[in-house]
Amino acid sequence: MRANAPYYFVPALSRWPALAALAMFFFVLGASNWVNDVSWAPYAFALSLLILFSVLIGWFRHVIGESEGGQYSANVDTSFRWSMGWFIFSEVMFFAAFFGALFYAREIAMPWLGDLNNKTFLWPDFTAAWPNTGPAGTIEKFETMGPWPIPTINTALLLTSGLTLTYAHHALIANHRPKVILGLAVTVLLGVLFLICQAYEYHHAYTELNLKLTSGIFGSTFFMLTGFHGFHVTIGAIMLFCIMLRCIKGHFKPDSHFAFEAAAWYWHFVDVVWLGLYIVVYWL
Repeated sequence: MRANAPYYFVPALSRWPALAALAMFFFVLGASNWVNDVSWAPYAFALSLLILFSVLIGWFRHVIGESEGGQYSANVDTSFRWSMGWFIFSEVMFFAAFFGALFYAREIAMPWLGDLNNKTFLWPDFTAAWPNTGPAGTIEKFETMGPWPIPTINTALLLTSGLTLTYAHHALIANHRPKVILGLAVTVLLGVLFLICQAYEYHHAYTELNLKLTSGIFGSTFFMLTGFHGFHVTIGAIMLFCIMLRCIKGHFKPDSHFAFEAAAWYWHFVDVVWLGLYIVVYWL
């Protein structure tokens, strides 16, 4: 980065945003039709992932080339920081919507459906208890997922990953590249272990607890919150892996490493969201 560059770098026209939009089109088209059992939908979904991964690889490589070529000034660095901050804020609002849906279902809709008028005129046998199987047993019986052992193990994994990432950050500031690489490698490994444990948890939920995405409002909110969080862990692990590869190539300096910081912000955000999930979904 050229800290004293007298200009604000403006990139040339690029095909990557248009290709990313095309990938999102096929993503939504494929996913929405896949859940409705349309035969061609999985292929459209796979095509979207292929285009998206190609865009990410090409676009990131392009931006890294600009950065290493000294095109970015302190003003560009400031723009990146604001952009990442607003992006994480949008992710906070994303999860706030799902937490809000869970709160509304438990604390507002459930008591309302169970009051005297609704019990008398709509569902006489309805019980306003959480979790709920609906009126007249319209939802198959299921068991809820408790906090032990997998969710608690996953909590320990993510909290530990936050410590190893902080270790890597301090090592980068101190210009100890081997320690940076070690800290990032352990952080990525812990993220992968988290995803493996979550996959086992989902298998256990479906095969032994009969807890599915179709298990009423409890099942839908449970899998929406934990599933999207797992997706964010996946994205965060990929980001940190890319940062680790860049550290191996010696791209970052103690006083110039915003890409590292951006990935770290994202990972710590993912950690905080999981703590909320762990308390609200598994304990309460």
